[in-house]
Formats: sequence, structure tokens, C-alpha cells
Amino acid sequence: MTKPPPEPYLPFARPSITEREKAAVIEVLDSGWLTTGARTKAFEEAFAAKVGSGHAIALNSATAALHLALEALGVGPQHEVIVPTWTFAASAEVAAYLGARPILVDIDAGTLNATPELIAAAITPRTRAVVVVHVAGRPMAMDRLGELLAGTGVAVVEDAAHAFPSIVGGFGGRYAGTFGSAGAYSFYATKTITTGEGGMLVTDDRAIADRVRLMSLHGISRTAWNRYAAAGSWSYEIEDVGFKYNMTDVAAALGLVQLDRAEELLAARRAIAAAYTACFHASSIVDLVETPTDEPDGSHAWHLYVLRLDLGRLTIGRGEVIDALKTRGIGTSVHFIPLHLHPYYRRRWGYRPADLPIAAREFERVISLPIWPGMTERDIERVVEGLVATVGAARR
Repeated sequence: MTKPPPEPYLPFARPSITEREKAAVIEVLDSGWLTTGARTKAFEEAFAAKVGSGHAIALNSATAALHLALEALGVGPQHEVIVPTWTFAASAEVAAYLGARPILVDIDAGTLNATPELIAAAITPRTRAVVVVHVAGRPMAMDRLGELLAGTGVAVVEDAAHAFPSIVGGFGGRYAGTFGSAGAYSFYATKTITTGEGGMLVTDDRAIADRVRLMSLHGISRTAWNRYAAAGSWSYEIEDVGFKYNMTDVAAALGLVQLDRAEELLAARRAIAAAYTACFHASSIVDLVETPTDEPDGSHAWHLYVLRLDLGRLTIGRGEVIDALKTRGIGTSVHFIPLHLHPYYRRRWGYRPADLPIAAREFERVISLPIWPGMTERDIERVVEGLVATVGAARR
């Protein structure tokens, strides 16, 4: 009997691009104006209206947004910035860019987010800001954090790279990313909406917005972006030593269409997450894995579907499970390697694994499964079947 051909490789992530996005990008390419311009401004206005913020500044990454937010808040070498250890490099390194010390805090074992109480306990007289991370798209308890920080003078910057378009509090609630002094969103290729590379800073504080706009383009006067256009001017003034963080019209054109599709893309992710959970709960390994849960208000954005293994009941580790899935043509990832386990933080700040024990423990057993609009029922079945075969065979 002829052996059936292997199924195609199932990537961990894949953007959802339609003819609408392609047409929007081609329109910009045909216009002759590719960098920051009218499309970028339109994207900023549309995004601000979507999330209900007074100001939105389109940038080339969420990292840029976080960096500029802290810079606008006056963070410097004399300060500390509290950051959850369970996050990507950007959340903490932006404090180091400014000479400040990142103070890492542990997480809640259930949500993988830091808790308001852990953050409040880490505040010292040198604390200038907190970077809140909504891990996997699950919002942190922002109202409670606000209560604990009231009167402290500590600013909150939201790393909402995973969280768009999550609404906290159900219908009529607020978007994750709009609770703090500023919020940073990512439009990286794996995110719910993408511009390839890109980000957005939102704020209701005009002073922050004005500072971010200035510093996002070399610290020069805002008329400089269109100095080569018919209505532009060759003259500009350098107000401060800034950065090159602006978004292009090519990226913004893509973003405008993706923004219009945001609810459609979120619904697709929610459906995949629900299908995964139902399949695992009906499987023979239901007692060997822990599935992620939503918030009671349904606010999870499902950027990631983070499965956890019961390693105490298995004869293999997380790495072997990932390798086994890879041999089956299934891509996975790990979110995240806690910052305090990385060489820089151990060398520079003296962190040890035991310092933040919950994050160190949970890291060993997490796997992020493929979740992206366009996945089929068969794709989901393949992932579950692969895990059932691998994990089931390793039962103690």
C-alpha cells in the first residue's frame, strides 16, 4: 500500500493577509510616497478612535513605544522600573536604555501575569514607573493596581503587545493598554493585527504625546517628516537628541486594513482556543496537561495558547515534547524564558533562579501552541494528536 504523503509543516504563527491588504500596500507603492505620511496619520487617528485614547503615535515597534513612554516620563539613571520577569526582552531593556534599573517581580502561577500586590511590594523611593505586561493577551488586574499605586507618584506603562483588541470589563469596558499613563501595542508579524514590524503608543496625556512625537524622529520639529513633499519645507530644528522610530506609510496601509479586520481576527483566535480546550478536555491526556483559561469577562485576546505539562507525571521534559512535535511537522514556541534566568540579568543584577521561584518553575512546563486565523479543524487535530501521542506515551 502506498504511504500517504506527509502533511505540510504547520507553523507556529502565520499572518492573515487578504487581497485588501495587498491592494492597500500597492496603492502606497504606486503613490511614490513610502515613508511617514498621510497613511500613517490616518492609522494613528483610526487606532486612537478604536481604543478611545486621546493620542496615538505610530512607531516602528512596541519596543520603541515602551522606550519613548519611559523617556517621556523622565525615567533616568537614578530610578527603578518594576517589570515582571515573565516577559520578552523589550519590557525591561527599555529601562536599561535610560540608565534605570529594572526591578523584576514574580508572577501569579495561574495567569502568568504579575499581580498588583507583587508590584506594590517592590516599590521603593527610587521607583519611577511600572511596566505592566498582559501576558498572552490576558489582561492584568489594572483597577486593583491603580488602587495600590494611588498617591505613590509611580507611573504605569502598559506593555499591551499581546493584548489588542482585548476589552477589560466586558461590553462597555476599556481596552487593555488604555489604563496607564501610556500603552504600547505591537504589530509584529505574529500579533492579532500586523504591519510586519510596527507599534503604537497611546496616551491621554498631551505632554507625553508631544514628547513622544518629537523624540520618535531624531528630536526634530514635526514639519521635518514631509520636507520632501510639495507642501514641505527644507527647514527644521533639532529640539533634542531623539531616535529613528517612525512608522512608514507602507506599514500603516497594511495596518489600516488589519485594524478594520481586528474583530474578525480576534474571533478566529477565540474559536481556535476554544477548540483546543475542548479537544484536550476530551482526550486521554486531560490529566497530564493544563489548558489556559479566559477571564470571567471574556477579555483574553488569545495572542498565545499556552499549554502546561504536568512534568511530575511524565518521563520526559518540555524540550523533548517540542522536539517530538517538530518531527511531526508542528511548530511551537515557549513564552517566555523569564528574564531573571538570562545571563545579562544574572551577571549585571545578581539574579538567581530561586529569587523568583514561581516563574522559574512554570517556565519548565509551558508550550505555546500554534494559534492563528486560517488554521483548519485538521490543523488543530494534528496538534492535539501529536501531544496525545507524545505525552501519553510518556505517562509515568
